[in-house]
Amino acid sequence: MRKRTKLYAAAVGLATTGALMLSSGGASGHGYTDLPVSRQKLCQNGGVSNCGAIQWEPQSVEGPKGFPGAGPADGKLCSAGNASFSPLDAPRTPSGGAWPTTRVTGGQQYTFRWQFTAMHATTDFKYYVTKPGWNENHGLSRSDLNLTPFLTVPYNGQRPPQTLSHSGRLPSGLSGHHVILAVWTVHDTGNAFYACSDVTF
Repeated sequence: MRKRTKLYAAAVGLATTGALMLSSGGASGHGYTDLPVSRQKLCQNGGVSNCGAIQWEPQSVEGPKGFPGAGPADGKLCSAGNASFSPLDAPRTPSGGAWPTTRVTGGQQYTFRWQFTAMHATTDFKYYVTKPGWNENHGLSRSDLNLTPFLTVPYNGQRPPQTLSHSGRLPSGLSGHHVILAVWTVHDTGNAFYACSDVTF
């Protein structure tokens, strides 16, 4: 009887481990930006309501890496192409208002901050911003962005801490509402994490 109980316990343990591995999708890291505050963080902290699934998973905006040559399709950059996170792609919030913005100053240093719910080996972090005269009335597309990142932070396969901050100079010559697209490229998978932050220069 004791042997049967041990075998049962071992089987339950293996099944539980397998379920955990499947539920995590095999990924060991997720994250989002909160400086400047990203759309997914605004949905999570109640700054924007009626966002759907993203309010529980701000760290899960994951899609193919290789942006801008590859990656999510145009119009779906802010959701990384995840249909369940599509409210992030809309030019206005689910309640119809404008996305709240963070005030920034062009030409000055700014501290960007990522929060990680788990840490992943990292290639780099890259930051892109919309061009003057970009089209605010549709989902963010490559044609809206300056496709040369204004900041690249190499990470050389290291794993970041739970909270990571780094500074870079914001582009000058911009005014009004813009979107900063932050891309965290994972080193050992085919994916990256995407975060859109609305700012006012």
